[in-house]
Parts: sequence; structure tokens; C-alpha cells
Amino acid sequence: MSIFRPRRPPPGPLDYTRQTWMRLVLLGTFVFLYAPIATLVAFSFNDSKRNIVWRGFTTKYYEKALANEGLIEAFMNSMTIAVLSTVISTILGALTAYLLWRFKFPLKPVYEGAITLPIVIPEICLGVAMLVFFSRIGWPTGLPWPFNLGQITIAHVSFSFAFVAVVVRARMANFNPELEAAARDLGAGEWAVVRDIIIPHMRPGLVAGALLAFTLSLDDFVITFFTSGPDTVTFPVKVYSMVRFSVTPEVNAASTVLIVITVAVTVLALWIQNRQGADKSG
Repeated sequence: MSIFRPRRPPPGPLDYTRQTWMRLVLLGTFVFLYAPIATLVAFSFNDSKRNIVWRGFTTKYYEKALANEGLIEAFMNSMTIAVLSTVISTILGALTAYLLWRFKFPLKPVYEGAITLPIVIPEICLGVAMLVFFSRIGWPTGLPWPFNLGQITIAHVSFSFAFVAVVVRARMANFNPELEAAARDLGAGEWAVVRDIIIPHMRPGLVAGALLAFTLSLDDFVITFFTSGPDTVTFPVKVYSMVRFSVTPEVNAASTVLIVITVAVTVLALWIQNRQGADKSG
């Protein structure tokens, strides 16, 4: 018995026109998204204090940015807060997603809706709420580094872990329960099932959620502005204080370094994830 497959007709003029318009729309979208970033990177090498005029190529503003102690301190604060909040948010988000996927309990839909509140609430509201909360409980000041960053870290975790929980929960939606049943039939205990079955299945969601939490924490300004103090200035707040007077190539250089670090971390995490997937398939 032979199976006949209908031959696809050759593309007509209408198809070519449609493809052309789709490519133009895609190109315009990429230009709209990445042209400002490309302009920022290009003018970070501008040999002029005025960004609107190109005077020549130079790297002196990178040297000035690296020699700016206040900018370096703010950058280290941002990186420390981002790493701490990412680790805590990933753990809390994974546990929350596992709880919502695994168990049934009263008012579960209400709890699931409450988890998404930090995602939909405007940041200005969260920032004011955090300011009132820490002022009310009397959060201690004058703590040594990095304990003085605890206030901002807690504020970042409060909205970052929700993103991790949503991503991991979506990943667990297509989990095959037969894998867990087979592992238990072979004598695996509760911890062995979680370690060898649940966590490996969660891993893509964990990586995606961790990257999302890292980037959200690293570039957050509104909530950080309300929860930071004079000794806990982060990179976005520092850049804001600098651009209130003028956008100099020094600010562009510091922003370019931050973009490069963010892209490098993202590429590294995706490479590790793809390599683990290739090792498993092989």
C-alpha cells in the first residue's frame, strides 16, 4: 500500500509579497529594539563629552569609569545583590512551584493568584510598600558590608521569586508521572525521586528563572531607589544620579560593561544548559 502525499504548490507572487513584508517587519522590530543599545555602545568610545557629536575613537572613558571608586562600589553592590537574590529566589521559587504542582490544599487557587501579585503590581507600589515596611519594623542601619545590602536583597527577592515560581511551575506542567512511578517501583525513596527525577526535569526552568531573576535584580531601579540608603547605592541608582546633569561617555562606558557582563552570563548559562542536554541525549 503506497501513501501519496500531495505536492505543495510553488509559491506565488502573493506569498513572496507576504514574506517580504514579514521580513521588513522583523527587521524593523530588531532595529527598534537594538538600535539604542548599539548607539550607547558606539558613543561609549566617543572622544567628546557631548554624546550628540562624534569627535573620534577613544577608550579613555572606560579608564575613567574603572577609576571611579563610587561607580565601582555601586557596581559591586549591584552584583552582590543580584547574586544573593538570584540564589534565594531560585530556591524559594522552585519550592513554591513544587508545592503548587505536587499538593492539593484548600484555597490553592487563591495562593496561586497571590504568587503572581508581585508580577502585575506596579514597581512604584512595591517600592513604597517596601519603604513603609522597613521603616515600620525599624530595619537596622550602619551594618557592615554586605549585611547593609540585606534590605535591598529582601526587596528584590520579594518580586524575583514569583518569576522563578511561574517559570518552573510551567515546566512541571508537562512532567510525566510514569517516571516517578517507575523510580518508586525500582526502590527509590522520596529524596532519590526528587534528586534524580524531579530536579533534572526542573533544570531548564530553574536556569531560565535564575537568569530572569538575575537580570531583574541587576537593572532594577524603582524598588531599589526606595529601599537604598546613602551607603547602599547600586549601579542603576548611581547612573541615575550621574545622568541628571548630562549623559557622558563615562556613563555609556559603564553601561556597556554591564551589558557585556549580562550577555556573557546569559550565554554561559545557555551553553551549560545545552551541553547538559546534549550529554543526556548522547
